[in-house]
Amino acid sequence: MSPNPLVSLNRAVAAAMVHGPTAGLAMLRVLESDGRLAEHHSLYAAKAHLLEMAGDLQAAIESYRAAANRTASLPERHYLTIRAAQLAAPPTQAPTGGLPATGTRS
Repeated sequence: MSPNPLVSLNRAVAAAMVHGPTAGLAMLRVLESDGRLAEHHSLYAAKAHLLEMAGDLQAAIESYRAAANRTASLPERHYLTIRAAQLAAPPTQAPTGGLPATGTRS
């Protein structure tokens, strides 16, 4: 019996949580070359998350979009599309000072 690719996907994510995203991404590359999950949205979603953790935001955006395009679940597609958009949006700046002065302090 050959190993289940979804179990291997879960192992890659677990490895990333313990050993860092680079370890998980290396395991995902093996799954990508295997072919059984090549078009499965879960592979792209996991890859996107690990790429985001690794700081490769452009690749994460592309993987989130690829995952969104491959899922039949509308709520999941919505979530993945929003994640990609959030990463693509420029960060907003927090106010640099305290409260604006509105009068004298006692």
